[in-house]
Amino acid sequence: MYIPISFKDRDSCKLLKYCLLYLYCYFPSHKTQVKDLLITQHGYEESAAHLVIEKFYMKLENGHPGSSMQRDIDKERALLFELAIQETNGTKPDKGLAAECYFLWKNTRLKHIHIPAEVKAMLRKLRQSYKLLLLTNGSSSVQREKIKVCQCEKYFDIIVVGGEQQEQKPASSIFQECFRLLEVKPDACVMIGDDLKTDIQGGVNAGVRATIWINNNNLKPDAHNAVPDHTVKTVLEVKDILERFN
Repeated sequence: MYIPISFKDRDSCKLLKYCLLYLYCYFPSHKTQVKDLLITQHGYEESAAHLVIEKFYMKLENGHPGSSMQRDIDKERALLFELAIQETNGTKPDKGLAAECYFLWKNTRLKHIHIPAEVKAMLRKLRQSYKLLLLTNGSSSVQREKIKVCQCEKYFDIIVVGGEQQEQKPASSIFQECFRLLEVKPDACVMIGDDLKTDIQGGVNAGVRATIWINNNNLKPDAHNAVPDHTVKTVLEVKDILERFN
């Protein structure tokens, strides 16, 4: 996600970005639920059930080859489960089981997505002094579902979803759209994110005042990555850095 906020008042904005990963807490229960379904109700061995899930996640990460701006995400992801099941069993497609697995996975995941209390408190505090804009890559339907569940509208002045734009991060066009919506120049903004390739590189390309990388996994950037101006381990450390700009 992407958050522009103001420096000294809510009319001049500072750009902050941080990903859904930091707003939302995912728990592994959605994987466990699907695995249990396959084992207890459909007679799968544990290893086969595990393989179905792993294949689904591999396909999910790679994306659907026929996807576009106008996507039926539920249909698309149910198909990924269908392919994962077919590849694991070597049998004919089972659309019914695939749909059952997908909607159990989706609904369980949504139940466990939330904004941690300490992050809510930080956002409320920041919003007293800054405008906040939240930007996330991804399809409109998927991200809007998450945004609704987490009630993100309470914490951000503007929310921009990449799947609703012509280009997503790190393309400069989506950053320019955020600047336009906030009526600010790039050098009045700070970009915060956990992804060096999309968040930090995007911020650098767009000419923001500074970038802050949330590196909670102690990753070591390679020579091809953009270099952030600041690095923190958690999003909660961001507030201290922002105060230095004022």
